Formats: sequence, C-alpha cells, structure tokens
Amino acid sequence: MTASIIVDLFGGQSALASVIGKRQSTIQHWVKTGSIPKKYHDVIIKAAKERNIDINETHFSVMPIPSSDNEIGIPKATHFGELTIGAATIPCYVLDTGERVMALKGVVVALMAIEGGQLAEYLKVKSLQPFLPTDLTPQENNTVPALIKFDTGTEGFTKHAIGVPVEKFMDICAAYSTALQESSNPNSGISLTARQIEIALRANAFLRASAKTGIIALVDEATGYQYQRPLDALQFKMKLFLEDEMRKWEKTFPDELWKEFGRLTKWNGTVHSRPKYWGKLVMELVYDYLDPDVAQWLKTNAPKPSTGVNYHQWLSGQYGLKKLIEHIWMVVGMASACTTMSELRRKMAEKYGRVPIQYTFYLPPTP
Repeated sequence: MTASIIVDLFGGQSALASVIGKRQSTIQHWVKTGSIPKKYHDVIIKAAKERNIDINETHFSVMPIPSSDNEIGIPKATHFGELTIGAATIPCYVLDTGERVMALKGVVVALMAIEGGQLAEYLKVKSLQPFLPTDLTPQENNTVPALIKFDTGTEGFTKHAIGVPVEKFMDICAAYSTALQESSNPNSGISLTARQIEIALRANAFLRASAKTGIIALVDEATGYQYQRPLDALQFKMKLFLEDEMRKWEKTFPDELWKEFGRLTKWNGTVHSRPKYWGKLVMELVYDYLDPDVAQWLKTNAPKPSTGVNYHQWLSGQYGLKKLIEHIWMVVGMASACTTMSELRRKMAEKYGRVPIQYTFYLPPTP
C-alpha cells in the first residue's frame, strides 16, 4: 500500500498529521516519496484500529507487479486508444488474444480519483467482498488474479504493462454500486465510509453512461450504421453521458458549510454524521434566500431528500447550479464571522432586506 492510500484512508494529509502529532509537511513528504518510515508504522496501525480502519504491517509494503513465467508468450496489443472518463484519460488496448483491457493506473485514477494508488487496496474493502468475482479478490501478496500483464506493442522495444479487462472493470463498478445500494438497508450489515461512497457514486455514474452508450452501439450494429458514423461518435456520446451523470453526483455542498453549522450549533459529531435538523437550516439559509419560489416548489414537488437523492440535484437541472454554489459560499463566509446561529440568521436577514417583526402580547395582570 503506498503512502498516498494510507493517508487517504485517514481522510487526508492534515487529518493524519493531527492523529499522529506530526506536521502536515511531513505527511506531504511521505506521499511524495511513496513510503512511510518504519518507526511510524506502529503508531499509525494503532490509530487505524481506534478508527476501525483496516491497516496492518503488511500494508506498508508496495504491491508487487504480477509476473509471467513465459515473458515471450505474454499477450501483445494490436490496437491502442484512449478513453476519457471524467477528468481522467485511460489508455485502452485490444490484445492479440481478443481481450480488451484498460491500463491499471488509468483505472485507479479514474475510479478512485487518486494518483499512485493500488487497485488491490480498494478491492479489500470488507463491504465490497460479497459482490466481487473471485478473480478480483486480492491475494495475500496483494496481487489480483484478474489483472493481465501484456506487451503494449510499442515499436522499437518491448514495454510491459498491467491491464484490467474491461469486463472486470465493469464488475468493480457494479460491486461498488451494489454495496452502495445495500448500505441504505440497515439490516444488510453493509456500510461504507464517506470516501467509499464517493468511489461508489463515480462507479454508478460510469455504469449508467456505459449502458446508454452501449444500447446506441447495439442499435448501430443492428442497422449497419456503425460503418457510417464518425469514428469518435460513441466516445463523444460517452463523454456527454458521463458528464451528465457526474454532475448529478458531484459534491455540491462543501464540508466548510457543515463545519460552520457544527460550530454555530455546538455539534460535537463529524460532518459526515450531521444531525437531520441541519436540513432545515439548509432550506432556510440556502434555498429560501436563493429564491423563495424555487424553495416552495422543491418542498411541494421534489421527493424527500435521502441518500443519493437531494434537492440540489433538482435545482442543478431546473434552476442553475452555478448560482446555488455561489450562494452557499456566501453563507459560509458570513457564518465564519458569526458566533451563534441567531447572529447568522440576523445577518442574512439584514443582507437580503428582510424586516424583523415584533409582536406585542397582552397578559392578564398578576394578582
């Protein structure tokens, strides 16, 4: 496991630095070099156990690259191309065996959104195991049987690479997607961390985009249009579909907003286990001020917010995501200058010209 993955499991460089009492620059150096000095292993393992993070001494070693006893007989790429998934570009190959593969590094960057990560570590997730094929289950030495070593076919010299068969990539996406779905059932025993949920949402988006593109390809093949369409037509559609899916799942509300809400309401929990009543604060301070008519429409027509179905998904398609995000950051800035929630409410009212109303109550005289 590389240093970057261990850091990621703790929630980032600053989080790990705080846990073990080191400077963030120290953690940054570990990520840059890719390894963590042995003298820090025990303290990190202890901190991981306290936080239910699965890390032991074997995780500090780098995963070996699968090798072949017959280097000459390994598959060779006959075709090469690139597939754009979100902000990542994955090198793709067709081998002389007919296998379609994606470059391992590109898969990790696209799905896990991290440079230098190792796929095996993300497949070890306990909640993922029931939904993975056996050949995608990491072995004791951190190898994954489904991965393929192949010759990229580069002219002039032999260059070996590790590929993920495209069917196995879809299996990984399906496993994360299923785990996410099952985690919503309190009786399933399946739970995902915030980081794992982010990966699952990206996997879900890719599955949806692939399904849309795939049905188009099947119709084109059935009608013969595949020979007339532009060469990059399907990739272009895939990019559009994926961007649309990614936009639905992107993190619209930043952690900074929840941190300010936590400070102003004296909340002692984490931003990922925030209380439900904060939803009323969002409706009051975000949607009501953004546009009261839209807020009322959401209350009346949109489904009740739940995991994966939230008000901002409706707003992004029907009102304007940019305006929403700008307003959220304005609220964050204003909240940072307040010491209580009532002060934030007052400042918001003053900014938007809302006039306070004071009622006079008459009580019977005391005897």
